[in-house]
Amino acid sequence: MSHKRIPKRKAAIAVGSVAALGAAALLLPNANASQDGATDAAAPKTLKSADASDLASQLANLLGDAFAGSYYDSDKQQLVVNVVNGDNNVIVQAKKAGAAVRQVDNSMAELEAGAQTLKTKATIPGTSWAVDPRTNKILVTADTTVTGNKWDQLESTVQGLGSNMATIKKSAGTFKTFASGGDAIFAGGARCSLGFNVTAGDGSPAFLTAGHCGVAAEQWSDSEGGQPIATVDQATFPGDGDFALVKYDDPNTQAPSEVNLGDQTVQITQAADATVGSQVFRMGSTTGLADGQVLGLDATVNYPEGTVTGLIQTNVCAEPGDSGGSLFTQDGSAIGLTSGGSGDCTAGGETFFQPVTTALEAVGATLGDGGAGAGGAGDQAGGEEAGAGDQAGGEEAGGGQDAGGQDAGGQEVGGEGAGQEVGGEGAGQEVGGEEAGGQEVGGEGAGQEVGGQEVGGEDAGQGVGGEEAGAGNDQTGTGQDNGLNENH
Repeated sequence: MSHKRIPKRKAAIAVGSVAALGAAALLLPNANASQDGATDAAAPKTLKSADASDLASQLANLLGDAFAGSYYDSDKQQLVVNVVNGDNNVIVQAKKAGAAVRQVDNSMAELEAGAQTLKTKATIPGTSWAVDPRTNKILVTADTTVTGNKWDQLESTVQGLGSNMATIKKSAGTFKTFASGGDAIFAGGARCSLGFNVTAGDGSPAFLTAGHCGVAAEQWSDSEGGQPIATVDQATFPGDGDFALVKYDDPNTQAPSEVNLGDQTVQITQAADATVGSQVFRMGSTTGLADGQVLGLDATVNYPEGTVTGLIQTNVCAEPGDSGGSLFTQDGSAIGLTSGGSGDCTAGGETFFQPVTTALEAVGATLGDGGAGAGGAGDQAGGEEAGAGDQAGGEEAGGGQDAGGQDAGGQEVGGEGAGQEVGGEGAGQEVGGEEAGGQEVGGEGAGQEVGGQEVGGEDAGQGVGGEEAGAGNDQTGTGQDNGLNENH
């Protein structure tokens, strides 16, 4: 499979080589193995996480007020649906659709009301909350800055919700955005990571990154002190998300839709919603490749800069320099952009991501190859690149964006394969993907290169297709900056 790329700056991954090897072992071609078909209509179906997300959306509409959230049981590969006051008809419908059904106490309306109470009474910097469907409660987290009267206020508010409504967890770190200096894309003293390449509403090539990178500077370069190659078009932070659309200055920029992991690439074929319990991968310029699980949806995070709503909460580690990087699934679905969190890849911590689907809708962009050579939005039969649509017989089904160098080290949100049948067999998506080039940390090549990047000045990996899997995100869409969090 060949991909057109423009030259890009070499970069080194400072840390995370061991984690990258472990996570990469999970991203092999066998990811496209079809799932088992369920023969008993009443028995839960074996599903891939992308199919589980689609089924969850369908059941949320079907069950109405009885629906109380859902999550993916990765061990059993089943979707578990919570229901309240479910009569036999509701339960039969959910089981018939292929889900495992669990009766719970708290309805979605009650949980959402509890979250609103927290917003009104406990919007304290260093706190976050998200609904956890596995416990049927609101998970409230407080970092190390929440002490004294602030802690008393938070604890009192949680207790006022009722004993079975919410739990409090203390974080060992401090909530912050992960944008600091030194990764794939640069602007002034800031450095961030590119999340996914996209096509803007006017047809021009662009990429998504973290909003706190977009509001930090207007023009971005692929090298420290270099000439700008892209300009911020829209940015949101804080508020209803943490995302930015950055347009390449050269309209002929080729921005492939893939994540480069060094020895393999993950083709991004679609944008998908996250499902609690599903396995996700993030690529970061500081820490390379890491994996973990989705813990909560619609999370509210109170950063020092302000409150951000609508985020995905995970246990995937990240460190400064990873902001804006891509969060994706094994099958090539773009899920999110790295926003911030606490902890590191030694001790672990909480990490939050901007959903890609929400960002695309807000900025009016589409996921897929941007720039010269990009395919259209429809299906292409036999062509080399198929823009955002499914390709029938072509080499590349460009659904994902190249995460090339955004500030705040964001992760690339690689999506799972497009067009999979819910409850049926996998659609055999290609696990080929976007290039996730690492960014240089502090200007020194301290770590191993992911995909042909330079390790301490020496080539450590082979380029993908004979090309370097560039080290800082080339904003022409050549490689994703794997920087997850940049210290902001």
